[in-house]
Amino acid sequence: MNYTALPLLLLVTACGQVSIERTDGTAPEPEQVVSDPLPSWNEGPTKQAILDFVAKTTTDSSADFVPVADRIAVFDNDGCLWSEAPMPPQLAFALYDVKRRAEADPKLAKDPMVQAAVKGDLGKLAAGEHHDGLMKILAITHSGMTVDSFNVRVRDWMKTYQHPKGGSGLAGATYQPMLELLDHLRAHDYKTFIVSGGGIDFMRVFSQELYGIPPDQVIGSSTASEFELVDGKPVLTKTMKDFFMDDKAGKPAGIQMHIGKRPVFCAGNSDGDQAMLEYTTIDNPLPSFGMIVHHTDSIRETAYDTHAPVSGTLITAKEATPQRGWVLVDMARDWATIFTDN
Repeated sequence: MNYTALPLLLLVTACGQVSIERTDGTAPEPEQVVSDPLPSWNEGPTKQAILDFVAKTTTDSSADFVPVADRIAVFDNDGCLWSEAPMPPQLAFALYDVKRRAEADPKLAKDPMVQAAVKGDLGKLAAGEHHDGLMKILAITHSGMTVDSFNVRVRDWMKTYQHPKGGSGLAGATYQPMLELLDHLRAHDYKTFIVSGGGIDFMRVFSQELYGIPPDQVIGSSTASEFELVDGKPVLTKTMKDFFMDDKAGKPAGIQMHIGKRPVFCAGNSDGDQAMLEYTTIDNPLPSFGMIVHHTDSIRETAYDTHAPVSGTLITAKEATPQRGWVLVDMARDWATIFTDN
């Protein structure tokens, strides 16, 4: 190493720019050092494909230029933006909340499904074609209270959450590479949306602070809320009526309902996202990009595809990837860092 150049290297590292003096004694304008927008992504074809797509769709002179109004990017949440292993955080919230309620209500504690939830018997809750046990727990923990009360409960629970391989709080379950991708897209005037099977009200509590995605850009499974005036004040109460499942074919329908135009960038991680990927990339009049996060790292996270911990199998979407030209993100290979706390 040329140690005479060390002070210059330190200057570049510390300041992000370098100024070299001209022979006439004057100094030129500082030369900016280009920083890596995706530092948690390892160099390789996956990272390059993302950077190339963003560059070509946001460069005025490019044949693939996409107008700002059409720069719509949609992301699944569970298993894509944050970890869904060993269980999706929303399920962890439901089990936490029903246990808290059972401790205060002896009658509720006698319910067989509540007892299964308290014991963590997910098999019993998920049994049956319609997962009646799980739906009952969701009804107990996600309806019959005002929206404001529900939001407070979620926020209280958030302080207690601990991911076993990540860190504390919901940020500890969040993927650092995906946060960087969201930031990179927004830096190029992409509007980012969550389109998830998770509950829309649940995700809206934290989407802004966790992902930089405002509540009105969150699409998820939903039920109707009922409005009334109580003591002259407006109140919205959550119910289980008009249930809409934002998964599989429901995702394109949800996008149309809430956004009204097709995305050009789509990221998911499971077969539940396949319809959204197809809607984004097949016969789209604009350039489009489909991406699947493949959970291949058993050390830093959890490796799975055909046998997911709770949900999120990746079988048919993975098989369709070569034909559709989607990018398959290999978590073990492509991510230098996984969780934000690490």
